[in-house]
Amino acid sequence: MPSATPSAIPPPSPALRPLRVWDLPTRLFHWSLACCVVALIVSAKTGAMEWHFRLGYTTLALLLFRVVWGFVGGRWSRFVSFLYAPASLIAYLRGSGEPAHAIGHTPLGALSVLALLLVLLLQVGTGLMSDDAITFTGPLVDLVPAAWSSFATDWHSNQGQWLVIGLLVLHVAAVMVYVIFRRQTLVRPMLSGDKHVSANLPVPSSRDDWLTRLGASILFGLCLALAFWIASKQA
Repeated sequence: MPSATPSAIPPPSPALRPLRVWDLPTRLFHWSLACCVVALIVSAKTGAMEWHFRLGYTTLALLLFRVVWGFVGGRWSRFVSFLYAPASLIAYLRGSGEPAHAIGHTPLGALSVLALLLVLLLQVGTGLMSDDAITFTGPLVDLVPAAWSSFATDWHSNQGQWLVIGLLVLHVAAVMVYVIFRRQTLVRPMLSGDKHVSANLPVPSSRDDWLTRLGASILFGLCLALAFWIASKQA
């Protein structure tokens, strides 16, 4: 039996190591926000407005938490870790991006995440200023000009909700593209917190200890208190 030539021997697979990418507070935020957004859409379409209002204030608390956590959270949850220059996005689209850019949010994924956060903040903000003159008057209606409230009401119930739905569908579609065409699951790391990366890739992990989780719990409690204090101003 002829021996295999060196060229016929496949190169060894690079060693992999688990890396904590998504800390527990980020994972809880992600799945809580996903549930709230879906429930908000369903409650709006079915007329369950009391629940729509409660979910809206909960979503506001989640978004406030994520904005602050984007500065003090785990390494890969911070905005600085996924604010990419245009050149990085172009390189990623051409398939020549840096390996570290695929650990947290990729340059393309970062655009999707930032767009969704901004649109949700706008949607919640317009909800707070909305007044349909029938069932709901937002708690900030008296603090803004009537023209702003009129615009907010129209945006929140029309363009805004469809923009949220469109971005949500796009987000899910992107996850499916990664699974089907790139054989990468983005769901498992958001459940476990870990990704397996090359052992030779010198990148730090996200801090995810009890002190981090305690700080996140206090921060979210403050955000929740602020959101429901705003809700208490509702006429």
